[in-house]
Amino acid sequence: MLNHSPIKHSAPILRPTQVEVDLARLTANFRAIQAHVAPAAVMPILKANAYGHGLVEVAQHMQSLSAPYLGVAFLEEGILLREAGVTTPILVLGGIIGNQIPLFLKYDLTLTASSIEKLGQIEEAARAMGVRAKVHLKIDTGMERIGVHYYSAAGLLEASLACDHFEVEGIFSHFANADAADLSYSQLQLGRLSAVLDFYESRGLPRPPLRHMANSAAIAGFPPSHLDMVRAGILLYGVYPSADVPRTVEVRPALSWKSRVVYFKVVQPRHPVSYGSMWQSDHPVRVVTVPVGYGDGYFRAMSGRAEVSIRGKRYPVVGRVCMDQLMVNIEWETAYNGDEVILIGEAQNGASITVEELAEWAGTIPWEILTNVNTRVPRVYRTGTAPDNPQTTVD
Repeated sequence: MLNHSPIKHSAPILRPTQVEVDLARLTANFRAIQAHVAPAAVMPILKANAYGHGLVEVAQHMQSLSAPYLGVAFLEEGILLREAGVTTPILVLGGIIGNQIPLFLKYDLTLTASSIEKLGQIEEAARAMGVRAKVHLKIDTGMERIGVHYYSAAGLLEASLACDHFEVEGIFSHFANADAADLSYSQLQLGRLSAVLDFYESRGLPRPPLRHMANSAAIAGFPPSHLDMVRAGILLYGVYPSADVPRTVEVRPALSWKSRVVYFKVVQPRHPVSYGSMWQSDHPVRVVTVPVGYGDGYFRAMSGRAEVSIRGKRYPVVGRVCMDQLMVNIEWETAYNGDEVILIGEAQNGASITVEELAEWAGTIPWEILTNVNTRVPRVYRTGTAPDNPQTTVD
């Protein structure tokens, strides 16, 4: 089973490389999204270890804020939250396999149903266990991932009416291009979902109470899609999906990634640094070593491109990023063993490092940067921007 369960330590974590999660920032982001989409509800999306922020801790925090629903990708994530004492309704957004259904029911997890066959399996399992399942119907309006096609959805909706052992609590779809400047395809997708929902009105039936389609980009830039509930993913964590999405919600990053200098040396001219001997200086330079690497999720693709912040200044990462270490050229500036190194986060004098920058250096997207911070990196949770009885865990 996928396991992000924190490993508690009786002594302080000694590893100098840590992720700091500001719970007060998460609170402010959640409240800002709530205000922006009201009267729609907000479902925090916690998949992939809560975008690297820590699945259980973020879920518990969202529950304390009275979030009405939580969203995860896989059954295992939902089970982990239930075993950690989270009682908030949880929707598992991914596809299901028939033999998983009894576990969904045992742990009171809401299922995504995207075919008549899946509906039948849910009905059969719920009947056998003597329980009533909760189901959200998934409609594919143009993503071509999971979900019944919009043009053949009537059969699924009709079949759901004949089932007695589950409640169709919601119906939803997902945008493919809501983070683009041109929203014409998103408008087409929303129109397709609206046409599917006409099924209920044409029969004089109440529609499912929770219609949801808006992801982070649509939350910020496509208000008609807010419907009954929105799914707040990367925006909840303080990062905008793309430069094309209008900045309509004031959010700030909740995650910082920091390490410390563990070695200092003078490197002579024409003495290459790191694997492959890809970088060398033509003059003496001071190089510091930082105990973080691609084994922690600091991508090797950022070699020779990334920068870090030390003592309020930005310096380049030189040579290839190693599995557990990287090297930084500080030229002839000063740094000492133990000095803080900011990999992602705020610093003085404009030397902050953003997750968007790391994504650009790695040739990827911010989602991949956040979700690839390895679980061997300890997470420290703070209730404000200054240390306040921080709790350290390894997720």
